[in-house]
Amino acid sequence: MNNKILRNQLILALLFFGVLLSINAQSVEEGKQLFKDKICASCHDRSMKKVLVGPALAGVEGRWENRKDLFEWIKNPQKLLAAKHPYATKLFEKFNKVPMTPAPGITDNDIESILLYIKSQSGEGGAIATASGDNSLALKGKELFKSKGCAACHDAKLKSVLVGPNLLKVVDRWENKEDLYKWIKNPQTLLEAKHPYATNLFEKFNKIPMTPNPDITKEEIDAILAFTSNPPSETQVAKKEGNNYLELSEESKTVTTSGPGFFSSFTFYIVLFILLFVVALYLAYVVAKTKVKAYKDEFGETKKLCVLEVLFFNRTVLKFALFGFLVFGTYFTAVRGINLGRQQGYQPDQPIAYSHKVHAGDNAIDCEFCHDAARRSRHAMIPPTSTCMKCHKAIKTGSRYGTQELTKIYASIGFNPSTGKYIENYNNMSQEDVKKVFTGWIKNENKGDDKIAEEQWKNIVSSLTDKNKTKVQGPIKWTRIHNLPDHVYFNHSQHVTVAKLACQTCHGPIEEMEKVKQYAPLSMGWCVNCHRQTDVKFKDNKYYDQYFAKYHEEMNKGKRSGVTVKDIGGIDCQKCHY
Repeated sequence: MNNKILRNQLILALLFFGVLLSINAQSVEEGKQLFKDKICASCHDRSMKKVLVGPALAGVEGRWENRKDLFEWIKNPQKLLAAKHPYATKLFEKFNKVPMTPAPGITDNDIESILLYIKSQSGEGGAIATASGDNSLALKGKELFKSKGCAACHDAKLKSVLVGPNLLKVVDRWENKEDLYKWIKNPQTLLEAKHPYATNLFEKFNKIPMTPNPDITKEEIDAILAFTSNPPSETQVAKKEGNNYLELSEESKTVTTSGPGFFSSFTFYIVLFILLFVVALYLAYVVAKTKVKAYKDEFGETKKLCVLEVLFFNRTVLKFALFGFLVFGTYFTAVRGINLGRQQGYQPDQPIAYSHKVHAGDNAIDCEFCHDAARRSRHAMIPPTSTCMKCHKAIKTGSRYGTQELTKIYASIGFNPSTGKYIENYNNMSQEDVKKVFTGWIKNENKGDDKIAEEQWKNIVSSLTDKNKTKVQGPIKWTRIHNLPDHVYFNHSQHVTVAKLACQTCHGPIEEMEKVKQYAPLSMGWCVNCHRQTDVKFKDNKYYDQYFAKYHEEMNKGKRSGVTVKDIGGIDCQKCHY
C-alpha cells in the first residue's frame, strides 16, 4: 500500500513539474508571439540591446519607478504624456516626439508575458557596457553627421573624396573658424563675398556649393567638427550604440549579454519530452509488473517480464505515443499550413551587391530619395539606374568593392566613367566594343591589372545578362523580395504620406542590412493587429471632418485619446480584398 501511494505521489509530482514547466514556457512563447503580433518588433530590437525607432528594452522594468506606469505607458501612452509624467515625457522628447503606439486591447497578462520574453532574451545581470565619456562630443557629432545629411555628400569614414571633400581635420583648412560656421549654415553668403577658400572649394567640386543648413546650431556644428577632428574608435561607437538607452535613466547601468532563457530554448522541449517519456515508461513498467503478479497468482508460475512488451506493446505507451502524434502532428500541420507561401527572412542575392547599411545607414540617405514613388503611389518602386547616377557620376569607386559593382551600373545605362559622359548610340554597340570601354576603365583604376579587368567583366556579364537578355545594355533585373498575393491591396502612399509611418515599421532596421531581407511576416494577422493599435491622424485631417462626428465629440470631451484604424473600418475585409 505504501509503495502504491509513493508511486502515485511520484507520478503526480512529475506531472505537476511537467505542467509547471509547460506553463512557464507557454508564457515566454506567448510573450514572443505577442512581441510580434503587437508590433513591438517594429520599433524595438529583438535582442533587446540596440536602439531602433524606440529604446532598447533590456532592463526596461528597472527604468520605471512604478510598474503600473509602465503598464499604462504600453496601454495608453497619451494618458501619461497628458499628465506630464517625467520619465514618459523624457522618452517622448528623446525619441523625436514619437510616443509608444497605444495598445488598448492588451491585457496585464499579455504585458507580463512580453516582459518575461524580454527577460528571457536579455537575461539577468550580464556584462557592464557603459559608453566612454572621453569622446562623448565626437560620438554626438557622428550621430549629427548622419542626421543632418552630411553623409549624403561626404565620406562618413572621413577617408575618401565623394561629392564633397574629405572632412578629416577640416577645421585646420580654414583660417577663420567663424567662416567655417557661415559656410555650413549658408554657403551662399561666402560665395557672394568671394571668400577665397570657399570660392576655391566651389570651383574644385564642379561648382556645387555646400547644401545650406540654416537651422543647425553652433553647438551642433562644434560636435560635428569634434567628430571630424577626433573620430571615435569602433569600440567607442559600439559601446555608444549598445547603451543609448542608458542615457534615459541613471539608475540603469548595465547591458545584458546572455542568450535566451532556458524556458524559451530548444533544450527545454527536449527535457520536457524526456520527462514525459520517462513517466510513460514507468507507468508501462508498473502495468506490466502487475500483469506478471496476476499471472503468478492465477497459475502459480512466474512469468518473465518482457522488455519489448513494456516498450512497444504496452497500451499505456501506445496511448501516449498516439496522443503525442495527434497533438504535435496537428499543431505542426496547422502552423505550416498558415505559413504556406510566406517568406519572412527571404534574403536573395542581387545582381549588384548594393548595401543599404552603407547608403541608408552610414551615409544617411533618405529612403524616399531612391524609392521616390513610395510617397505618391501604391508601389514603392525599384529605383531606376538614373537615380543611382545622381551620386555615382561623381562617386566612381565603391568603398568596399572598388570598381567591381559600380561598373555594372555604368555598363547597364551606358555611362563612360573615364570621360564622365554618356555613350552615344550605346544600345547599338557590340558587346566587344562595350567590353573595351569598361575593361579599360577597370584596368586603369586597378593599376593596369588585366586579370582583375577580365574577372570583373565576366562578373558584369553574368549579373546583367540571362537567357532572355543577351546584352549588358538595359535595365538591371533586381530580384523582388516583398511580394503580397494578388488578392491583397496595399498602398504605400497611404501609409507613408498620410499615416506618416517610418519605413522601419514594416521593413525593419533597413539601415543596418548589408543584404535586404523580408523582415516582417506581412501576414493578414500582422496587418490587422497594426490597424487595431495604430492611431490615424484624426484631428488635423480635413477628410475626417465630414465623418465620425461621434469620435470628434468624444475626443473634445476627453473621453477618447485617439482613433485607431480599426475604429474607422480598417479591419473590414473589403479594405484590402475587393
